[in-house]
Amino acid sequence: MSMSEAAHVYKATEKYVKIIGRTYDYNEVLWLALSGGGVEFSFYGKKAEMIIKGDPIAVSGDNEARIGIYVNGIRVIDDMVNEPLKRYTAFDSDTEQQVTIKVVKLSEAALSTIGIQEIIVDAKEGIKPTPENVHKIEFIGDSITCGYGVDDDDVAGSFSTKTEDVTKTYAYLTSQKLQADHSMVSYSGYGIISGYTENGEKLLSQLVPDYYEKVGKSEGKFDGTVVPQSVSWDFGKFVPDLIVVNLGTNDYSYTKDEPDRQADYTKQYTEFLKMVRRTNPGATLLCAFGIMGDSLYPCVKHAVSQYTKETGDTNIAVMKFDVQLEADGYVVNFHPSEVTQEKAAEKLVAHIKTLMKW
Repeated sequence: MSMSEAAHVYKATEKYVKIIGRTYDYNEVLWLALSGGGVEFSFYGKKAEMIIKGDPIAVSGDNEARIGIYVNGIRVIDDMVNEPLKRYTAFDSDTEQQVTIKVVKLSEAALSTIGIQEIIVDAKEGIKPTPENVHKIEFIGDSITCGYGVDDDDVAGSFSTKTEDVTKTYAYLTSQKLQADHSMVSYSGYGIISGYTENGEKLLSQLVPDYYEKVGKSEGKFDGTVVPQSVSWDFGKFVPDLIVVNLGTNDYSYTKDEPDRQADYTKQYTEFLKMVRRTNPGATLLCAFGIMGDSLYPCVKHAVSQYTKETGDTNIAVMKFDVQLEADGYVVNFHPSEVTQEKAAEKLVAHIKTLMKW
């Protein structure tokens, strides 16, 4: 029997798939911007295909979205979405099998987005969402959380979505080790009071607080028309038990060791925590910092104590990561290697188990 006779076509909606991370349903396509976003579903059948839609950047030849497609936990497709429409065969078998398929956006939001247009499956009973996990974690971060350059160990290399892979980050690994559903809100170069700057001037165009309440922030447009930063995120769609904030590495390029600038960072960090709390009233907040340098860690601690003092909210904690070691290798622009990311995950997992009693 050919695929066309037995195939059923599905849209990537909650009825059929588990939705991972922040997404946006637009013109019957599920759009993904942020790192780690995607879908997961299971079926008993012979074949599964997917039609993925690129945004206008897909044909630009630069920094297109990178996606991974997994079958029963194994990555079978790793591709740059460089066409307006791409059809992927994720699974094809002569015999019926029990299959779980997961689609993950491996690269970050800032430059490109993708849409899941259709899922075509040869399975009599159709497809269904995989069950939700017991725990849910949101990660708020920068390039470290995006997996910047993790697939390129040339420290003198340059940024590319081709060498980003969120599944190799401390954040993704932590959620896997804890069997938690995750959502990532992370942007390379972004900070709380300043994005990464080389001239000592505050870079105000790359601030996480400006986009935290949005579906994403990207040069890419959903369906060629909608920028993710124009869409408010519905915080009821993913209610985390825990939110890990890891921000300050880029701010340090501006603050350096100047007390006035560090005080500004501390104050705005405290204000950002209030925003995170307002939108996530029940979550435990964990402010972690230190992988690419820990100079601002005292400010993070101070921001947390200041936050508790001002709000009375004690459902918050801090944790210092170990600073990366040269022996563990560096990737592009001295970003953390897979080894460093794995070590950071182990430290974070141990901390969360104690903090959350998981």
